[in-house]
Amino acid sequence: MVAASLILRARLPADLRQPLWHPELVVALTYSPVAALLLRYRPRLLVGWIVLGAGLAAALYMLALHLGPWLDLRDAPAAGLFEWLGRWVWALDFYLLTLVLPLLFPDGRLISRWFRPVLVVALLVPLIVCVHLTVDPDVRRIDGGVAVYPLGDIPWPISATIMLTLAACLVSVVLRFLQAGADERRQIAWVMYPGVFAQAVNFLGQATPIANGLRDLITAAVPFCVAIAITKYRLYDIDIVVNRTLVYTGVAAVITGVYFLLVAGASLVVVDQGLSGLAGAIGGGAVFEPARRRLQRGVDRLLHGERDPYRLADLLNRRLQTASDPAAALTAATVAVREALRASGVVIEVLDRDGRTAVAEDGTLGSHPRVIPLIWHGEPVGRLLFAVPHTPDARLASIMARNLAELANAVRLAADVQRSRERILNTREEERRRLRRDLHDGLGPTLASLAMTVDAARITLHRDPPSVDPLLENLRTTMGQAIGDIRELVYGLRPPALDDLGLAGAIEALGESATGAGGPRVEVRVEGDEAGLANLPAAVEVAAYRIVQEALTNVRRHAGAGLAVVRLRLDGDLYLSVSDDGAGMPAGGRAGVGTSSMRERAAELGGSCTIGRGAEGGTLVQARLPAGEPERGR
Repeated sequence: MVAASLILRARLPADLRQPLWHPELVVALTYSPVAALLLRYRPRLLVGWIVLGAGLAAALYMLALHLGPWLDLRDAPAAGLFEWLGRWVWALDFYLLTLVLPLLFPDGRLISRWFRPVLVVALLVPLIVCVHLTVDPDVRRIDGGVAVYPLGDIPWPISATIMLTLAACLVSVVLRFLQAGADERRQIAWVMYPGVFAQAVNFLGQATPIANGLRDLITAAVPFCVAIAITKYRLYDIDIVVNRTLVYTGVAAVITGVYFLLVAGASLVVVDQGLSGLAGAIGGGAVFEPARRRLQRGVDRLLHGERDPYRLADLLNRRLQTASDPAAALTAATVAVREALRASGVVIEVLDRDGRTAVAEDGTLGSHPRVIPLIWHGEPVGRLLFAVPHTPDARLASIMARNLAELANAVRLAADVQRSRERILNTREEERRRLRRDLHDGLGPTLASLAMTVDAARITLHRDPPSVDPLLENLRTTMGQAIGDIRELVYGLRPPALDDLGLAGAIEALGESATGAGGPRVEVRVEGDEAGLANLPAAVEVAAYRIVQEALTNVRRHAGAGLAVVRLRLDGDLYLSVSDDGAGMPAGGRAGVGTSSMRERAAELGGSCTIGRGAEGGTLVQARLPAGEPERGR
């Protein structure tokens, strides 16, 4: 139809020809193929059929505009039919695109049943225009070959119906946008962006002349944006398009204003128009980059909120400081990061040292999130996962990740402390249970047996004195066993060697015992304040003794070492280390019960214990135990 209309146009007199790039011709050549492409892959897409109908109506209108005059010049009987179509058929594509499409985009369904009357009226508007222009064809005027249906000159019920329907359509679009998910919002935004300009140009064009070039450009942009919204909305970022449009429109306005101000000012000083124009051009060029930067920051803040990464990091830190504990801080951080990245969902995963994961999330992450590892001093402590409907700001995301790594490490430490407390509590309760069992099942029956033997001896003494001696001998044996049980209980509570030999002597005795059991040679070296070792708190002595005992046991059992060196140094706190020349810890090996107990004994006192490879091979155990106030007079 477009080809036929162009052939007929070439055969018409110049005064009857329509403009070569008539807006309806642009609609026919752009909307129709885009709709055909959409329907090729999604034949049930209602939006595609609406766009196709608009393109075909535009093509029919262009054909009628040229075929009617061509037939009229030849006095053909069908000329009146096509001239009648040429008066109003433009309303089909115009109102399909401006009234019906906004109500049904993008899924072909109304946002609510309350908009059904609006859809009915939108479909009736072309019929109303057809009847009106049939009755009163002179109300339409031609502006540069383009038909103008002036809303200010037609009967007010018709113009009111059109404008109220348009307003209801815009309300429908806004409501759909507010209720939609991230993907559907992007689809709507792709069509809203050119659609707002197209609506403004088309309706303003009913009262004010609009340049055909501008009208054609905006008209042609709409179908391509519809196609992107339906098929490729994930691949292209509408935010960038809107952002750049606002920035460079603003820059153009600023430079134009500066140019004319400088030209006007220079013309007051110099007469030569060339010099004043040069001054204006230089001034416009000078303000271009500063204006662009300032407008870019302002538009970024308008569209995305605050984008300065260091301000956002400061805001994140202030929020974290108000949290009651690291877990609450992690939850607050997910909200802050989601707002900063403009993400649809954020998840922060913190991996603790036992392989368990603490997770805080906000929003919907989706199936393909972006992942940034959280690294603290070279050690991975977790991950930041987020989903954004646009291209993420890599610099902003990395700065946020660095701040989150510190938080993740704090969460890990808090989890370590909590587990350490739980293990200490469990260990204490297990020790109490063991003491109760030993006293009840061991020492209790033994003492009861002693009492029964004493009673039997007293009774036997009056009847058969010679038989008392075996009873007393048995009593003595049982008492010896009871004394041994009590000694074992006491030794379990506190090694007696600490009271007899002191910490250094007790550790030397441990070394001799380890050497005598087929183990390595053990050297004990005391440095720093040797006299202060005699006044350490009892809890510190026991912890140090047990840590060295466990370390030497591991050396004897697993290291295959020939020499183990124990160092003790009191310098405010008690520092101890056990090193060997053995095989060292296996790569990727997990901590056993013994190594965990060493760490827990140090943590119970507020100290620390690390286990790793020594500088010259083997294994190195290092512990720091707060000495606290020394115990006097023990």
